[in-house]
Amino acid sequence: MKKIIISKLFLYKHRFVIGYILLGMAFVTLLFSLPLFAQYGLSEAEMESATSSYNLTIDSPLNGDLVDLPYRLLQKASISIFGLTPYAIKLPSVVIGLILGLLLIMLLNRWFKNNVSLLASCLVVLSTPFLFLAGSGTPLIMVVFWPTLLLLLGSKIHGEKRPQPIYSFFFALALLFAIFTPYMLYFAIFCVLFVFSQPHLRFIVKSLPKVPLVLVGLLIVGGIVALAMNMINKPDILMELLFAKNFEFGSFLPNIGRGLAPLLAWRDSVKSVFLAPLISLPVLALALIGLFSTTKGFFASRNSIATLLIIFTFIITGFNPDMVIFFILPFAILIAHGLKYLLEKWYGLFPENPYARIAAIVPLTILFAIILVPSLLQYIYGYRYNPNIANEFRYDLTILRENLLEETLVVKDNYDFYKILEDSTEITVLNDLESPYLPNHFAVLYGTLDGEKYQLDRIITSPMKENSDIIYLYTVKGE
Repeated sequence: MKKIIISKLFLYKHRFVIGYILLGMAFVTLLFSLPLFAQYGLSEAEMESATSSYNLTIDSPLNGDLVDLPYRLLQKASISIFGLTPYAIKLPSVVIGLILGLLLIMLLNRWFKNNVSLLASCLVVLSTPFLFLAGSGTPLIMVVFWPTLLLLLGSKIHGEKRPQPIYSFFFALALLFAIFTPYMLYFAIFCVLFVFSQPHLRFIVKSLPKVPLVLVGLLIVGGIVALAMNMINKPDILMELLFAKNFEFGSFLPNIGRGLAPLLAWRDSVKSVFLAPLISLPVLALALIGLFSTTKGFFASRNSIATLLIIFTFIITGFNPDMVIFFILPFAILIAHGLKYLLEKWYGLFPENPYARIAAIVPLTILFAIILVPSLLQYIYGYRYNPNIANEFRYDLTILRENLLEETLVVKDNYDFYKILEDSTEITVLNDLESPYLPNHFAVLYGTLDGEKYQLDRIITSPMKENSDIIYLYTVKGE
């Protein structure tokens, strides 16, 4: 009987390729389908983002309207093509989330072995916070996208025996676009300081050809000049990029507290657009193990990056509590370090025993089931049925499109947002009951009217809200 050699089996030889294919299929399926039945309502931030994006004009960049411009252009195109629907508003984040997931997988694969990077990638891109980020129709995802892209390009420069100038050019170009995203100016400063503080990185920069290095410098200087010129046209842009709208320095520490509240909270009283807890206990344990395992080699570049990114997360959370979502990036690195440490310790116990290595599959499978299954169920059902979360989202748009075909709609709040409906539906949107265009039959969003002048015909409700009465249908009396 011929002896079976495991290393020559097809499944064993191509196990990592098969694993990444399965991960990719699950990731793409979840990413494009979950917004249809989870997180389908719209938050105030998403409505503001859609309004701002749709109102972009050709001369907006020339007038200093550059904050989050790439994302807003993509969102404007999505709404223009598919109309004002929740999915069209969220689609840019879904597409960028797909790219971001790929970047995270590539980054982990570059820094760690295949077995570690594959497992860590599963835990990160299929987690509740990542799926929320990819399903939120706001530019919030760009705060994680640009640093991940910059770290990947930086690893390309750092990891080559002879650094390729083209990676330096792409790094400078990405950094140029990134500085027009809130808080990325801080990250640019972080990158510069980190390069100068690392002897090996300083050596790599010095070894780059002078001509590409000069071109990169000119590109960065040109971006700073463009930013300064736009600040002259629109002085508020500096406040928006460095802090937040209506930010007060006395609120820095309270903002950190509000940002961290849903991160580790295990009770339902935390009111936020983030599900609490954002981090499950097994993931937190892996991250802490990873943090502990990096203490010996802290000054190695990738080890110190995770710790410094956590500090960076605290800083920007002090300016805006929603920025706590940035923890996805340092936690991805720490989770990979934790898995690496556990696997090395396990294999170290049985260096010559192949059966012990195979036996590790059982506890790993149980661990992943404990982490992934509850995380996905929490995401799917939490955003629909958790009262503290569900009431942060509005389902008006879906109900309007399903119930009003050619009606006139009167709105008191968010008029600019609902006005976009006129471009893709037969609905007429007004914000004034005295308008000459007010017909005999009309609908009012979130509002009751004087019973002497108007006859209430019907109320349209939503099952997803505390105050379920959303649309009031009226007839003008005496007509």
